Amino acid sequence: MRTPLLILAAGALLAFMPHLGLPAFYDSLLYLMLHWVVLATSWNILSGYSGYFSFGHGAFFGAGIYTSATLLSRYEWPFLWTLPVAALVAALLGVALGAVVFRVKGVRGELFALLTLAITFVIGTIVVNTPLDGGQGVSLAAVPVPAIGPTPSSTFYLLALAAAVATLLIAWGIQVSKFGAGLFAIHDDEDAAEVMGVPTYRYKLLAFAISCALAGVAGGIHALFLSYVTAGDVFTIAVPLTVVLMSVLGGTRHWAGPAIGAVVITGLLYSFTAADHAIAGKAAIGVILIASILFMPEGILERVQRIWRRAPAVQRRAVSATAGSASTRPAAPTASTASMATPASPARAHAAAPIVAAAAATPGRAAASGDLLLRVRDLRKSFKGVRALAGVDVDVRRGEILGLLGPNGSGKSTFINVVSGHYAASGGEIEFEGRRVDGLPAHRIAAAGIARTYQIPRPFAHLSVLQNVAVATLFGGAVGDPAAAEKEARTWLEFTGLQDKADAHPDALNLHQRKFLELARALASRPRLVLLDEVLCGLTPAEIDNAVALIRRIREQGSSIVFVEHVMRAVMALTDRIVVFDHGDLLAEGSAADVMQRPEVMTAYLGRAHA
Repeated sequence: MRTPLLILAAGALLAFMPHLGLPAFYDSLLYLMLHWVVLATSWNILSGYSGYFSFGHGAFFGAGIYTSATLLSRYEWPFLWTLPVAALVAALLGVALGAVVFRVKGVRGELFALLTLAITFVIGTIVVNTPLDGGQGVSLAAVPVPAIGPTPSSTFYLLALAAAVATLLIAWGIQVSKFGAGLFAIHDDEDAAEVMGVPTYRYKLLAFAISCALAGVAGGIHALFLSYVTAGDVFTIAVPLTVVLMSVLGGTRHWAGPAIGAVVITGLLYSFTAADHAIAGKAAIGVILIASILFMPEGILERVQRIWRRAPAVQRRAVSATAGSASTRPAAPTASTASMATPASPARAHAAAPIVAAAAATPGRAAASGDLLLRVRDLRKSFKGVRALAGVDVDVRRGEILGLLGPNGSGKSTFINVVSGHYAASGGEIEFEGRRVDGLPAHRIAAAGIARTYQIPRPFAHLSVLQNVAVATLFGGAVGDPAAAEKEARTWLEFTGLQDKADAHPDALNLHQRKFLELARALASRPRLVLLDEVLCGLTPAEIDNAVALIRRIREQGSSIVFVEHVMRAVMALTDRIVVFDHGDLLAEGSAADVMQRPEVMTAYLGRAHA
């Protein structure tokens, strides 16, 4: 709770500025700084946290301006009463847009940015051609300024200060919450986040609504500050470009980054303007933007934090080196260090293995091994006429390891993708613990107790290894508190032998470790069914042995496993039954030793000439 107290304390301290008797110019300058703090920080809640880059912030800012201006000029509302309405109108516009756009998976990245930019000009055109503006603008010169501060300029400053404090508190609260963890996961890999249990559509819509509402408040205040508003000056690309610059300069992955960028950019612009070098100031801002993209792509704040973290690390290495030189001979390897060299050794896994609460039976259902857990009937999936699954029937019993085999292109990974909700089925039924799950969004399937890994690991690149696993704990493991989620995530990192990599980012891991990170994320959601999609692919024989031991430990804790794999010695060692797919059809089913000797299976794998 220290951060919100510091924000409130800074706000209380800055609230005394108008009583210092400074010229009105300084009130106006500070107002504009805080105004841009609100706009940049609110933009960052959607675009920085979730990665949906919006160029439409000016539209929602303008909606706030015209809402307050209309209520003040036409209906003579008290000014302060117009601000909640400005926030509401802007939020409703954002929700209406997001409700449509966020359902279309193809509208991401550049397409989303261009679409939101177009909305700015669409709304501007509507406003200028209706009585809201009529092409003449709206004058607010006769509207009285509330006597909040000793002068009108100080009143605007105090209003902007209150809005900035509220915006920073909201941005901080989102960043450290479960909501923020979900947004950061969406930023890095939205599809993987959905499969891990993040309700991506709802989270994006909520972030968009909050972002737009805060922009609307800033617009409502700014309407009276301007005293005369015109659509041509409001609905331009200047606002989104400026907030993007401020956020990128300060850092988009931290709640305070956009605020730092806003203060720096506003201060520089007015420094050059005061010196009659306004054009030079704009050129300098352009140079700063280029330099920040090239040399500080994560922003000023991230660079400062990295330097701050590096200093203690250097000191620790220096102390360690000194201690090592003082020793007369090297110490013999201890049992703990030896175990750390083999990340998934069965002994270590057994010692660190957490108890999976999900292994307990669902109330009212039998928990004995052999109960039907997953029932798939007539499952079909086609991609633009290409049949990937042609009506397969598969059963998975509680407590078993089912091998899913077949040559490349037989439909194995498609089966995993459809069952986990990554793809929607073209037809058929999927029942999990007696309840239909086909047609459900992937995050609800994950909440039901199904987790998966990816054949090619898909970690969240900007999150640490610990945070990657904590996301799964938060959304699949029914742990609502981020601190508790990280504590439990450490247990799963120990289980998979990645505890020493907790603070590293995925790009610092080798393939073996990235595969085990996939396993840790799947297990952290406490699943009753784990879908493993070629987790042994690309591993060395020793790493395969470690992985096989770990998979045994997973089953011993109560999870059932569907095991897609081409490494036959692992299949023979692990599976209770296997099913074989070929061109989307179920070819064979039974014990591994029996099925692999059948002529039709040998033909599917080796061809007729070798069968």
